[in-house]
Amino acid sequence: MPSNGGSGESTSTQSPRKPSSQKAERPPVLKKFKSVAPDDPRPTPHFPGPLFPAVRRVTSLPPSRASDASADSQGNVAASCLNNVDVVSSLSDRDWMYPSFLGPHSARNRVVTVKPASRPPVRGGGERLVERVQGMAVDEKQQSNTPANKEEVKIAASTTTTVTERSSVSSSSTRRIQGMKLKRYFIFFLIIFSCIYPLTYVSHLRNKVARLEAENINLRRWCSETDVVGNNGNEVLQPEDDSSYNSFVNADSKTVALYTVMFTLMMPFVLYKCLDYLPQVKIISKRTKPNKEEVPLKKRIAYMVDVCFSVYPYAKLLALLFATTFLIAFGGLALYAVTDGSLTEALWLSWTFVADSGNHADSVGIGPRIVSVSISSGGMLIFAMMLGLVSDAISEKVDSLRKGKSEVIEKNHMLILGWSDKLGSLLKQLAIANKSVGGGVVVVLAERDKEEMEMDIAKLEFDFMGTSVICRSGSPLILADLKKVSVSKARAIIVLASDENADQSDARALRVVLSLTGVKEGLKGHVVVEMSDLDNEPLVKLVGGDLIETVVAHDVIGRLMIQCALQPGLAQIWEDILGFENDEFYIKRWPQLDGMQFEDVLISFPDAIPCGVKVAADNGKIIINPDDNYVLKEGDEVLVIAEDDDTYSPGPLPEVRRVSFPEVPELPKYPERILFCGWRRDIHDMIMVLEAFLAPGSELWMFNEVTEKERETKLIDGGLDISGLENIKLVHREGNAVIKRHLESLPLETFDSILILADESLEDSVVHSDSRSLATLLLIRDIQSKRLPYKDTKSTSLRLAGFSHSSWIREMQQASDKSIIISEILDSRTRNLVSVSRISDYVLSNELVSMALAMVAEDKQINRVLEELFAEEGNEMCIKPAEFYLFDQEELCFYEIMIRGRQRKEIVIGYRHANSERAVINPPSKSEPRKWSLDDVFVVIASGS
Repeated sequence: MPSNGGSGESTSTQSPRKPSSQKAERPPVLKKFKSVAPDDPRPTPHFPGPLFPAVRRVTSLPPSRASDASADSQGNVAASCLNNVDVVSSLSDRDWMYPSFLGPHSARNRVVTVKPASRPPVRGGGERLVERVQGMAVDEKQQSNTPANKEEVKIAASTTTTVTERSSVSSSSTRRIQGMKLKRYFIFFLIIFSCIYPLTYVSHLRNKVARLEAENINLRRWCSETDVVGNNGNEVLQPEDDSSYNSFVNADSKTVALYTVMFTLMMPFVLYKCLDYLPQVKIISKRTKPNKEEVPLKKRIAYMVDVCFSVYPYAKLLALLFATTFLIAFGGLALYAVTDGSLTEALWLSWTFVADSGNHADSVGIGPRIVSVSISSGGMLIFAMMLGLVSDAISEKVDSLRKGKSEVIEKNHMLILGWSDKLGSLLKQLAIANKSVGGGVVVVLAERDKEEMEMDIAKLEFDFMGTSVICRSGSPLILADLKKVSVSKARAIIVLASDENADQSDARALRVVLSLTGVKEGLKGHVVVEMSDLDNEPLVKLVGGDLIETVVAHDVIGRLMIQCALQPGLAQIWEDILGFENDEFYIKRWPQLDGMQFEDVLISFPDAIPCGVKVAADNGKIIINPDDNYVLKEGDEVLVIAEDDDTYSPGPLPEVRRVSFPEVPELPKYPERILFCGWRRDIHDMIMVLEAFLAPGSELWMFNEVTEKERETKLIDGGLDISGLENIKLVHREGNAVIKRHLESLPLETFDSILILADESLEDSVVHSDSRSLATLLLIRDIQSKRLPYKDTKSTSLRLAGFSHSSWIREMQQASDKSIIISEILDSRTRNLVSVSRISDYVLSNELVSMALAMVAEDKQINRVLEELFAEEGNEMCIKPAEFYLFDQEELCFYEIMIRGRQRKEIVIGYRHANSERAVINPPSKSEPRKWSLDDVFVVIASGS
């Protein structure tokens, strides 16, 4: 049995092992070395490095001898062995090396293919190991003939050959690198010598010529003297030492200048060639190992220059100034070396050559001409660089102004953050609002080019009436861009919703609000944020606090569509009130009205109509349509509808007859059938509003491409309790609203109102959404015109006259008298086309949202008024018949009608005659009586039932 590697040879008294079904344990792969004979002619390989001190030799000797051999082998340097087949037989079966820290092991047979060495090994310092192997070979000759020992010798031979090859390759590569370094150093010193020696030799010749000239002058002076003997004491100048060292030391200032010029000219070339060798010289001097990952010095210098020019804006100018100064100084020094003038004159002459390249024409001599031409060439180059820098600076400034990167120095201006299709109508409303004060300033900050924004605004072809629109390119999410537009000095900030889906648009609005709250200087005005989804409104208010006023675009249009469907003509009234072109809401304090009851305040304004009171004692709460006996207190403000904030004031109480009118009961509500074409994000809110307004037994048909199961899921997720609906019944129909055969399956002639909604799937594209809505409108009117009988009345023919001679449009116009269609058209340009054709009763667009944004931006308190009037609870704006307030052909003034309206707890704000198409809000001459007809209608603010 082979012995364990850690305890020497095993004894024969060991008990035999029990047979086991498992496979015998194999020892680790062992590296073996071959021993050599003393008379082997082949060279002994050498293995450098600390390989053998970590291992020990295990032999078949007794334990004491094995330990001695192991200790001896640990102290020696590893030696190489020869591949001698004759001597291999004398090796024992344990002539291999094994690390002692691996513990005991068992040897095993292994067949290894021996690869002969490609080149003869290098003889090293392994003689002691060879001698030990030879001594051990005599004692173990009998055991070395076993097959296991032969295999061990093969392993040792292969290992020896491999290590020998590696050492040979490494030594040859080291010699090659050292040879290259010596060659580089030789070239470097040769360049330096070739630069310095000619200068020294030229200086030596110059000094020698100077000495000869002085000696010649001295000789001539001596010969001209009458006393040849030299009684007058004149002495001939003795020649000086001809050594170049003494000539260099005793050189005059011009020689030093020449040396300096030549040395300065050569240094850039020398440095450029030798920059990469400086780190190697440093490494050799410090005796450190070179770092292969170290960046070359040329690249580091280029990187530093690049960073300097990129970080410091005045680096180019300073570099040009340094180049100019260096050229003047260097050129002056060169002129001083080649001319007879002083250094000061040479510097001034160098400056003239730099400033004007034509001044070198008067130079005389080869040396002065060469130097002057060089200085003039450098001056032209510097002048060209200066022109380039000036041109770049001017172009950069002009581009900055053109791209809208300059700062806005304004205060009390209106700031709009973002860009959308509502911007045109919003600018129009703000310009009308500023007309009374002679115009104002509106600043637009958006992530677009300034030129594109200005071109789009110019296409509006609208007279801004003195209002200036300033565009700046930047992001509202960056504080530096916000400060650029004087955000802290703006009297109001409007955040427009982006042309993305609702969630992305609201998320961006939230980030803009966070940026606004981070302005250190604070905000002077309030912030009006346009939201797309009503569910995201609480989060924005939570972040902004009392500073934020929100206008939910979808909610405003959705509620207006329902009110217009239930009361035709109401949308036109809302358009007049929300826009600044006619009459709008204003809140102002009038101290002279303190102590008066609201029924007297109601008729105190000849040019306005009071609608409510802002109670100062209740934290500024606005009460719309208060009681008649409410007394105004100190600090209370009055909410009115007027043309402008400076066009009304309270006057003396007019004499009005307070005659009671018999109360006419409200008309009963009848069940209605309404159709929704399309699917909106806030359709569950619209259903809840309809539930509050419609009579029991009404039906709501929903026609869209969303499956019925998915509709119910979305409605429930929106908070709608379908089973809790009492007044309306939901009828689901699935189909495409732009396919005629799908629409023909619906009873379109039986609906009281049809609402064409902007579909949720196309909310990202205004053009596609409007195209779909317009196609649906035309298809519905075409189907209705074929199913409904013509309304052949005189009023219809008069109304249709002059609009269109096309037969199919005339049929659609006649069909519109039977059924009310409210279309949601987002683009105001498309809205104008549909309104002119009169195939739809009314079109709601983003222009109404822009009006609401402008009104809230002018006065944040108006937002609470609009929220209450748009809600399904509280006060609302509605249209009432004339029979509620007067008799047929009764002559009354508008004040008297307002007093009769107070008997019904309503505020009459306008009227519309039977033969008129538009309502009159806040009519003038309220005290003048006139006759009224029962066909007239009145616009009132009343509490919801």
